[in-house]
Amino acid sequence: MPKSHGRRRSTGAGRRSGRVPPPREASDEFDALGAPGDRGPRGRHTPYGTGGPPGLPPRKKRRLRRVLTSNATITVVSIGAIGAAVVMVDIGKFVEDDTKPPKMAAGDLSTNDMLSRLTSASDMDPIAADAVAAAKKRAYEAHQRELKRLKEKAKRDARARAELKAKQERERLAKSNPGAGENKAYGKKMNALKGWSRCWPSLLTLWEHESNWNERAENPSSGAYGIPQSLPGTKMASAGSDWRTSSPTQIAWGLGYIKARYDDPCGAWAFWQNNNWY
Repeated sequence: MPKSHGRRRSTGAGRRSGRVPPPREASDEFDALGAPGDRGPRGRHTPYGTGGPPGLPPRKKRRLRRVLTSNATITVVSIGAIGAAVVMVDIGKFVEDDTKPPKMAAGDLSTNDMLSRLTSASDMDPIAADAVAAAKKRAYEAHQRELKRLKEKAKRDARARAELKAKQERERLAKSNPGAGENKAYGKKMNALKGWSRCWPSLLTLWEHESNWNERAENPSSGAYGIPQSLPGTKMASAGSDWRTSSPTQIAWGLGYIKARYDDPCGAWAFWQNNNWY
């Protein structure tokens, strides 16, 4: 019987018996999980040509690859990346330092913004301006009476002399302002936008006497507040909700007050020279 017939009978018998040859295991010499790259001796793609990075046994290489590609490892790495991104967020944006000048006093207010503020504060009613002036007059007169009483008492009493000195020092500190130059720059521009360039020296001197151009100046006797020494300070809310810290808002209100009562800073300064308030 020909040999080819014998081979067919043997092959058919193997299939009829239902036995399947066991799969061939990968040799330890090669990486069973090879990636595209150099081909190993059995035709498998391996990243290093001989099955994995040099220096590691093949079984450890396969174990390392399974760990690096597992879902748990990917999740841990992703959480770490998100955490790093959160740390890099500038938390300074969420914390404001009240001792530093506000953003509106940073010298970057545009001409259009200044015009907008002036427009919102320039329609002050003369009657409202008179009411503010009356309050300032009463406060000034009360302050002068208090100073006179303390001076007379100081002649007889050392304690009264110390009280007078402390009061004068509080008033001096209330006007101190390291950032006055920046506020004056705003004042000069906004005064010019009102058409009062010729009166700038008057406005400069007037508010130097009132507050030394300090947007946080508060008179300890009367409670007058800000660069124009509004009394009460809440009156300036009509020019902007940031009236407590914004020098442009305070200046806009102050110029509106001057226009309604004195026409311009020249008139306000002339009045102040005769009365020591405006």
